[in-house]
Amino acid sequence: MTTADNPRVGTVQLVAVTLLFVALTSAMTWPQLEYLGTRAKEHQDVYFNMWRLGWFAHALETAPLHIFDGNIFHPEPRTLTYSDAMIVEGLVGAPLLWAGLPPMLVHNVLLLGAIVASGVGMFVLMQMLTGSSAAGILSAIVFAFVPYRFEHYMHMELQWTMWMPWSFWALHRTLATRSWRNGLLTGAFLSLQMLSSIYYGVFLGTLLGVCGVLLLIALPSKLLWPSIKALLPGALLAVVICGAYALPYLETKSATGGRSEVELMAFSARPSSYLVATPDNVLWGRAFASRGRLERRLFPGVLVVILAMVGLLLRPPPKVALVYLVALVVSFDMSLGLSGHIYRLLYEHVPLYQGLRALARLGIFVVFFLAALAAYGYVALAELLQSKARLALAVGLCALLLLEYRVRPLELVPYPNSPPPLYAWLSRQPRGVVAELPMRASGLPGSDPAYSYLSTFHWMPIVNGYSGFYPASYLGRLEDLAAFPDEKSITRLRADGVRYVVVHLIEIAPAGREALLNAVRNGFGLAELTRQSDGRGEAVVFALR
Repeated sequence: MTTADNPRVGTVQLVAVTLLFVALTSAMTWPQLEYLGTRAKEHQDVYFNMWRLGWFAHALETAPLHIFDGNIFHPEPRTLTYSDAMIVEGLVGAPLLWAGLPPMLVHNVLLLGAIVASGVGMFVLMQMLTGSSAAGILSAIVFAFVPYRFEHYMHMELQWTMWMPWSFWALHRTLATRSWRNGLLTGAFLSLQMLSSIYYGVFLGTLLGVCGVLLLIALPSKLLWPSIKALLPGALLAVVICGAYALPYLETKSATGGRSEVELMAFSARPSSYLVATPDNVLWGRAFASRGRLERRLFPGVLVVILAMVGLLLRPPPKVALVYLVALVVSFDMSLGLSGHIYRLLYEHVPLYQGLRALARLGIFVVFFLAALAAYGYVALAELLQSKARLALAVGLCALLLLEYRVRPLELVPYPNSPPPLYAWLSRQPRGVVAELPMRASGLPGSDPAYSYLSTFHWMPIVNGYSGFYPASYLGRLEDLAAFPDEKSITRLRADGVRYVVVHLIEIAPAGREALLNAVRNGFGLAELTRQSDGRGEAVVFALR
């Protein structure tokens, strides 16, 4: 059966599948739904997610031409480009924040919604390719709930994978219909993935290209040029959108340089990474509790591998399955970074790949292609059975997958939706640069992720900051402020144009608090403005003349 022969997913079916994955996502991430508007996983990146969403909404309202100039790491420009700007997430979240919804609620809706949408997208793709709704649901469960999802549960942009299956859906539709409209859709979905997650956008563009070439080669010669012509508008659209988006990042890269080989090695996968599950996985977690590290727990599960092998070996696999097998091998090799063959070649010859660090994130593409092959495995088994037995097989396999991917109840902690008194007070003061102290070079990132998020309640520039990259000026500031208060630190604060010096007493040993405050007042003449709760304890704000 060809792609063009398969019926499209109807509206009723699409709604039903969406509701199914809303229910499954709620169950698999329990008790997140119970604390949807108040709690999330305890991790500094949750603060970072909320800062990025908040900054995007704020900048769209106040200074859209300076949207990349975040208020952290003052006085550095383009601070949003130190990590993924999450353009699509920001565009979706901005109206919700403008409407007054709590930041934590917006964060969690975007996070869980991405998992649901990823599952639905995978269903649509594999239902089209196999003609089987059961195969689509099975592959969607793999893609939505594989251990990788829980490994990166705190990483907003790494959950936004829904554009991957839609990109391949549009690619297959283009080759089946030779319609330039479907070609444009292919480019649009690829661009949306880039604007949602730069890592995934670069990886998707690479793998979509590999699969596209292989699928074109498999076409009859008379269909080759019409198919290429249909794909060209989408390719041009993606080049224009992604190229424009890359410009501020290229400016930042020219000032900061690319990633070092040491970083690449540290955040690349190893072959053994695909045998390591997350510690919170109920079935496999204890076996792997002492193995692996963050970014290197890429176990896809046992059942999906078995089904993929069945799809390849039980009967002659269709051409698409063979293409996806090649793409799986390419994804796996690239995830090894410089230890593999393909990425080393790209790193040495294509500047685009020199700015990436965590190549282990290609593990989600290994999962994507495994899930697709598993769908073909189900179809191969189902063809041997009668209709009632097929239903039992589908239900049984889906249940086994959910059991294999089940994690222990998520440990969630509260995050503030409203400003603690200190930040409410700052929001009423004349605008000025804020420094939140103490800042220490050891133990990064310290409290700076929280300070970044809390700055969304006053939106003054701050010399603190947190991101995937630390500018040299920030690292130098950490050294200069290490002995605060001394002449060197005060000189640096003045050079940075700081107006408000916030001293968080909880960050200072109790025996040394009064001595430090007296040194600030008497030794350097800073005027004490107020004492306010920062949400954890008392903080003292000084004016730096």
